[in-house]
Amino acid sequence: MHVPDGFINAPVSAATGAVAAVAVAVSLRGARRELAGAGPAGAAAAERTAPLAGLVAAFIFAVQMLNFPVAAGTSGHLLGGALAAILVGPYTGVLCVSVVLLMQGVLFADGGLTALGVNITDMAIVTTVVAYALFRGLVKVLPRKRRSITVASFIAALLSVPAAAVAFTALYALGGTADVPIGKVFTAMVGVHLLIGIGEAAITALTVGAVIAVRPDLVYGARGLTKPLELRTSPLAAPADEPAPEAAPAPV
Repeated sequence: MHVPDGFINAPVSAATGAVAAVAVAVSLRGARRELAGAGPAGAAAAERTAPLAGLVAAFIFAVQMLNFPVAAGTSGHLLGGALAAILVGPYTGVLCVSVVLLMQGVLFADGGLTALGVNITDMAIVTTVVAYALFRGLVKVLPRKRRSITVASFIAALLSVPAAAVAFTALYALGGTADVPIGKVFTAMVGVHLLIGIGEAAITALTVGAVIAVRPDLVYGARGLTKPLELRTSPLAAPADEPAPEAAPAPV
């Protein structure tokens, strides 16, 4: 779905570039709240979650380089918007995917630099917003269990990919430079990306499920839905408020 240079005309590319710049600026402010969390323990929470945002961006960068076959000789790869939004929050998720798209365009020419605004709008903003909105809606109606978070992650990721395909089709209708009918573009993009969404959903659900199994406190989408980890003492241990038994006197 990476758009090359010249595939979308200059006015639409400039407009999406402005949208992307505003979204990144807003996300920078929102990411501070997401990473710090709420309450007096915000600074301590930021120390735990800020490195996670970097790991999420690195993971998305690496997995996007791996393509899996789809249909009719086409292939797909992880977009990462749903995964980032659920793990570190929607604002931070937009930043993570935007950084990945920038690095891919600069280092590997995967997506044109003049089309960077188009790619960020489509693959960072649309996927993240759609996925997180669906995720929050599903979490509210599903049972309050860890398994529900994994199921919601799967569905949100599955639908976020064709949503991005629809958004691209709209941008192509506004400023596409290729001589391809809009109907064919819509059918090809949505049809293929419905299949790509299955791979996206599987990777997202497996990753979120693995993290929430060991460190649910690090999953932004699970805040308030999972109990914090507690250390339990053995039932044989003496209560702290009871005095320890006196030692028997030594024999004379």
